[in-house]
Amino acid sequence: MSGAGSATHLRAGERSAGKRTTRASAQGRRRALHRSRVKPGKHRRKHHRRHKRRHVAKAVHPVSSASTVPSAAGLPGAPAPPAIGASPPAPSTAPPPAVSAPITLAQASRLLWRAGFGPTPGQAEALAGLPVEAVVQGLTRPSGAAVLHGPAPTNDDGEALAPADAWGEDHCWWLDRMVRSDQQLVERMAFIWHDWFANSNEKVNSQQRMLDQNQLFRDHALGNFRDLFLAVTTDPAMLVFLDGIENSKSDPNENYAREMMELFSLGADRGAYSEGDVRGMARALGGWTADWTQSSGLQNFRFVASRHDNANKTVFGQTGKWSWEDAVRLCVANPLHASFFVSKLWSYFVPAPPSEATRASLQGLYVGSDYEIRPVVEAILQHPDFLDGPELVTPPVVYNAGLLRAIGRPVDTTSWSWLCASAGQQLFYPPNVSGWDFTRWLDTSTAKARWEIASYVTAKSYPNPWPGAGEAKYSATEEPSDALASAFAYWANPALSSDSQACITAFAQSCLQGVATAKWQQSPYRALRQNALRMLIATSPDMQVS
Repeated sequence: MSGAGSATHLRAGERSAGKRTTRASAQGRRRALHRSRVKPGKHRRKHHRRHKRRHVAKAVHPVSSASTVPSAAGLPGAPAPPAIGASPPAPSTAPPPAVSAPITLAQASRLLWRAGFGPTPGQAEALAGLPVEAVVQGLTRPSGAAVLHGPAPTNDDGEALAPADAWGEDHCWWLDRMVRSDQQLVERMAFIWHDWFANSNEKVNSQQRMLDQNQLFRDHALGNFRDLFLAVTTDPAMLVFLDGIENSKSDPNENYAREMMELFSLGADRGAYSEGDVRGMARALGGWTADWTQSSGLQNFRFVASRHDNANKTVFGQTGKWSWEDAVRLCVANPLHASFFVSKLWSYFVPAPPSEATRASLQGLYVGSDYEIRPVVEAILQHPDFLDGPELVTPPVVYNAGLLRAIGRPVDTTSWSWLCASAGQQLFYPPNVSGWDFTRWLDTSTAKARWEIASYVTAKSYPNPWPGAGEAKYSATEEPSDALASAFAYWANPALSSDSQACITAFAQSCLQGVATAKWQQSPYRALRQNALRMLIATSPDMQVS
């Protein structure tokens, strides 16, 4: 089975005598490859099915045990688009089920992983015992601007990042926000919208344009979906990616019209729209353009009335002189939109589909609030299926951010960009217009890449088995139980299954038996054991799911 990152293999770094080799040459090759891309002189005029996408609904299954690595064919993930029928339940005014008991430590940890990017040391413990509603609203109702705690991000030379200009530094800039922001859910929702309305810089070819779109997602993270949809429709990155600037009354381009219905608002194979609706919607969306120069590329994005088709168009059986604003309104008002929206949003947080009753209640919240996002998110995060249901595989970028948060390490290298790409997810480069396939996060290639991410996370704080002059030596007498406690404390004491704990404990107790016999071996071999224990915890099956 091919994973999202199977095409980005990099040779693993070697570790010898407590030192690591660098990836400078590999990094340089990747940067050179991306810098070699040439800005297009002009866009193709008409290519309605240019973007590849998935049409098969993604099956999701819970992980039954953490004692073995889950099989690649049965990973819990977020299906997109969700498999929902053509006759969903009607919206209901009945409230969705909600956990009423105080939040447990396990539930708090899950909430911080799925609605953010993992807990910082002591954060989950501080929430345990509080009312679930209060904890959830602490995430969904932030006030004021986000505060970024800790050192600002830098590259490997200690210089400030240049996210609009340097390859990979856009990824690291956003990773830093995931690590440091005190508005974790806002960043997580921006991450979700980046996948929902997937654009790739592979085609947009402007890191600044992608960063601007990223801010758009942050601004509308928990606001009104119709407003978000309107903003995305005329966003320059989207106008480039799905050829909105190529759509005119004399030459309609159907790319955005099709995806705004199939992927963004209604879903495929539900009878929600016809090919005639695609053509009518394309005509409604026309009129946007931009200038292109050899020196500056695309610029001056604007609507030109003379390029817009002002004649009547028929969409969803309704005829009128529809504009691009009407196109969005017609999608959101479609009777099949609410069921699509709540099902797809649910799938980012819970691997199993909602019951019909829950779906109906979520639809009622959504429609009754005039398409507000926050009420639906709050209901999902308090739902028993979210807090106590099956586990969900953690996306690579979330895994990376969570490990950094656990040990308090800032973003101080740009290696995270190619490391996450190897694991299947480089920010601003989703594989196609459908976004990432959340059911394909782990395979033989990407699992190895996660090991490398964990190894790099520990790179600046691992015990050196062979310290230089003036450096402290590692304990020569540390017992296995103390080594285990130290390794777990390093990662802020994550909760592992009994099977994983037994496996790691057995390693701690046996790895030095019959090996460290000489006096000179006692300190360095115990340091090596500590390093191995930290890696075993970070890469255990439990740490890949929440």
